[in-house]
Amino acid sequence: MDWSVQQIAKMTGTTGRTLRHYDDVGLLKPSRTGRNGYRYYDQESLVRLQRILLLRDLGLGLPAIAGVLGNEAHAGRALGRHLEWLQQEQDRLGRQIASVRHTIEALQAGGTIMAEKMFDGFDQTQYREEVEQRWGKDAYAKSDAWWRGLGTVQKAAWAEQSRQLGADWTAAAASGVPADGPEAQDLARRHVDWLRGIPGTPAAPAAGATRGADGSAGAPPDIKAYVTGLGEMYVGDPRFAANYGGADGAAFVRDALRIYAEAKL
Repeated sequence: MDWSVQQIAKMTGTTGRTLRHYDDVGLLKPSRTGRNGYRYYDQESLVRLQRILLLRDLGLGLPAIAGVLGNEAHAGRALGRHLEWLQQEQDRLGRQIASVRHTIEALQAGGTIMAEKMFDGFDQTQYREEVEQRWGKDAYAKSDAWWRGLGTVQKAAWAEQSRQLGADWTAAAASGVPADGPEAQDLARRHVDWLRGIPGTPAAPAAGATRGADGSAGAPPDIKAYVTGLGEMYVGDPRFAANYGGADGAAFVRDALRIYAEAKL
């Protein structure tokens, strides 16, 4: 069974022009072309298109998408990793929907809003226990206070910076550049600068030197170990690996950060 351009455009909300462009750039070839010149796509083509649309939603450009598809030929494994991330997002959005619905119902009924139910799914403290175990309660308190003190525009700008950094990492990994090359090392520099902008992290300038019980100056935070440890965490935790296109992308980030840390930190 195969599907025409018009059928696919209707199912996906894309356009025939977009599908033709994907064909022209070699991203998605039709499985056959009819005598009338119409393009048709089989099941394998539809699976590839689904992957293209998922990667596009992550902010990747077409060259980066082509690289990802080329490096991960097994569609089932790639979609499985993406499904994990989507399910996490589904859970978070589901809790947000329920909390907003609760607020609306309470307002319409003129009742009392239960504050503890208003912010489920909005919680920025979901990694609190992990952060405190790894870097201490003070690190979490400072970073949490910083985040809560940001305005809406500032939070949006920071989120966009984070998204762009992840997209650039994913694109670099997909392009096959070496982890010790200039492109990857510039991304590692940007990544460390991004970390330094978050108060409470060992990379933040405000962290300074620690103090002993008698008030004397202690050792400065081990930034090198912090950065390399984060790289390992990106690989080991699928929640973070999803930010870099999956396990292979996270491994590329880890290697580039380790090389940068050894040379620069």
